[in-house]
Amino acid sequence: MQDATSKPEGLRECKRRLTFQRIADAGMKSFLAKGYQETTIEEIAAAAGISRRTFFYYFKSKDDILLAHQRRYMDALRTGIMENASAGRPLEVVHQATLGLVARIEAEAPRLLETAKLLRQSETLRARSRGNSLQLEQIAYQALCELFPTRDRDGLQLVSMIAVSPLRLSVNKWLQENGRLPLIKYLEDALAKWRTEI
Repeated sequence: MQDATSKPEGLRECKRRLTFQRIADAGMKSFLAKGYQETTIEEIAAAAGISRRTFFYYFKSKDDILLAHQRRYMDALRTGIMENASAGRPLEVVHQATLGLVARIEAEAPRLLETAKLLRQSETLRARSRGNSLQLEQIAYQALCELFPTRDRDGLQLVSMIAVSPLRLSVNKWLQENGRLPLIKYLEDALAKWRTEI
């Protein structure tokens, strides 16, 4: 039985979501094939079967296409935290969620590396990408507040700040070493070091 507070996705919302995804996929395909700077908004719009005007209804700029792909992983982290509610303390819940997230995205590793290279091509993109670390903490915090409503909020904020740090460290090292090892290996190593130091 469906929850009375959640509504099924309507036709309009479904069409918007699919169009958004089609534009984002067309943009990423062109970025990876031609390069970020060389890809024009007109080319993305044509590949997605929309007008330039429609492009701007969904995205403010080309940058937003890259950032939309990163947003998917943030949403997956939140889902993972909610799914790992039985892992124990808030810290372990987040750590299990990050392990699950990395295991799920392992097949996308080559594309993730290419996307990271694209993000490094522009100072604006690099700056906006750095803001994702704070967003990861915020997403973890909000999910923990839902799972542990009686816990101290300041404590949950601290947990969210330190719990995502192994994920950030492992991704940074994985990118620096150009994906030499699977990302999950970097995360497992970071978690082991985290436990030793903490």
